[in-house]
Amino acid sequence: MTRRNVLFVLGSSRLDGNTESLARAAAEQLPSDAEQTWISLAEHRLPDFADQRHDIDHVRPTEGSAALLLDATLAATDIVIASPLYWYSVSAQTKRYLDHWSGWLRTPGLGFETTLAGRTLWGVTVLADEQPSVADPLVGTLRNSAAYLGMRFGGVLLGNGSKPGDVLNDTDALARAKTFFAQDAPLARFPYETR
Repeated sequence: MTRRNVLFVLGSSRLDGNTESLARAAAEQLPSDAEQTWISLAEHRLPDFADQRHDIDHVRPTEGSAALLLDATLAATDIVIASPLYWYSVSAQTKRYLDHWSGWLRTPGLGFETTLAGRTLWGVTVLADEQPSVADPLVGTLRNSAAYLGMRFGGVLLGNGSKPGDVLNDTDALARAKTFFAQDAPLARFPYETR
């Protein structure tokens, strides 16, 4: 069995926020031999993504945040997007990271799509709303991204909180965190696909 290499992409503009706290609680339950890589998008800023898919040949980034994130993404067996719910979807930093996937898909010789196919995408988010359904756009973004690349999708671990530390009072979320990464992650499908 392949050893798990879990990449945690932290999409908050705040360090040690609620979403990161919930992700760390879930990560504590990973097997002891699982490698964990944590990258904060606030500390490793990506440049704005310019859609040039029809204009230029894409070149693999060799330095800076883009190279770091690309290499970590390609090496991961599991990618965990830990983004707070901002305006009902992922944060701007997280969206920029996912936008860069479009360029990496078109980089000759990289094999981004074939490398990620069959790997697992997970999500962790904390929202300041009692209705979990307000996070549906965030869940859809991650599920559809996984489906497009032929990845597995483990779902999204939802917590509740607003001020830093609030999620640690969400006993239901902390209980779900204990088994989150142990659950089955089926092949992702678009909502219109039949099972």
